[in-house]
Amino acid sequence: MWTKQKKRSNKGRFIVPILTIAVLSYFGYHIYHGENGIYSREKTENFIKELKKERDGIVKQRLALQARVNLLKDGTIEKDMLDEYARRSLNLSKANELTILTTRGDLNN
Repeated sequence: MWTKQKKRSNKGRFIVPILTIAVLSYFGYHIYHGENGIYSREKTENFIKELKKERDGIVKQRLALQARVNLLKDGTIEKDMLDEYARRSLNLSKANELTILTTRGDLNN
């Protein structure tokens, strides 16, 4: 009886290491570029910083508006403020007054 011995192939020895490298590469890529990865975290932190700056500006505007509203709250309106508001709304001025036109942005500062 003839027996033929099979020579083991080198291909079988490389399957597990290659699969391991492939799986580690896949997860390594997604650790950096994935939805919750390192790169995404940096972008999110930068976005949070921008939103905080915007929030600080809005808070300053709100405080300025709140200060103006507090002048009107006590049931009495300051005469200067009432005069300023009426003139702006009606586009009127007295003959002896100098009128300076400003933009909307200049009024907030």
